[in-house]
Amino acid sequence: MNAVGKGLKRRGKLMAQALGPPRRAPRSTNTPARTAVSPGYTAPRAPRLVGSPVFVLSSVRSGSTLLRVLLNSHPEIRAPHEMHLRTLRVDLTRPYSARAMEGLELDRRELEHLLWDRVLHMELERSGKRVIVDKTPANALIRDRLSDCWPDARFLVLLRHPGAVVSSLVNRRKEPDLDAIHAEVLDYGEALEAARTELGAAGHVLRYEELTAEPATTTRGICDFLGVEWAPGMLDYGAHDHGTFRPHMGDWSSNIKSGRIQPARTGDHDAGLSGRLAELAELWGYRRAG
Repeated sequence: MNAVGKGLKRRGKLMAQALGPPRRAPRSTNTPARTAVSPGYTAPRAPRLVGSPVFVLSSVRSGSTLLRVLLNSHPEIRAPHEMHLRTLRVDLTRPYSARAMEGLELDRRELEHLLWDRVLHMELERSGKRVIVDKTPANALIRDRLSDCWPDARFLVLLRHPGAVVSSLVNRRKEPDLDAIHAEVLDYGEALEAARTELGAAGHVLRYEELTAEPATTTRGICDFLGVEWAPGMLDYGAHDHGTFRPHMGDWSSNIKSGRIQPARTGDHDAGLSGRLAELAELWGYRRAG
């Protein structure tokens, strides 16, 4: 009788499992959650807290940190360290998450835009200023996305001789791969050339060499573009607090820490430069030596 009773209980459990809903296997803690996207749905643009942010478009090693601290020294401009907005992501990890957001007229892309906008607005409110600038070099590679997020965004296109950028990267990196560096500089260069020729009134172009040689004139032009009055104190950036200079947030070299505008390095930047990079240098007004 005991054997019969156990057999009936086991059979009952098997029948319940067969007739019940399928059980979800536990997800491994090492497996990342999959993002569920509602197919075919594009959310409308939600209102923004920051209407017209400013983005510096530049290559790496182009003097964008110097430009940042000069702007941040203005009483009406907040230019914090690099914010890396393109790496701030939103994941909808369940199908019902996407459906719930769709019910609020949101999708993952627009949720990311709201996050970016909130970060900029919070920083601007903390500063008590009225213009915010983000100078992350990778912004040059996502200009269309930034314009989609903020249709009234403004852009400062900061150029530097491509040969000087290559030289700076070679000197900066351990065991530099020259071909990879040329490819990296070219990616930035193409993005900057597109911005230079396409932005129109939404963009203001300047060159690093002019910023270091004629900082007063160059920053006056920037202030005119941003609609703020020029402030002489901008040039004495060492007298202001710009936070800690450290890796992944901008330049942290002794030059930038000195608090003084250093002259651009001279040299034969055309040496070893050919093809499209040499063409870009000429398009940007850099004349070959000799």
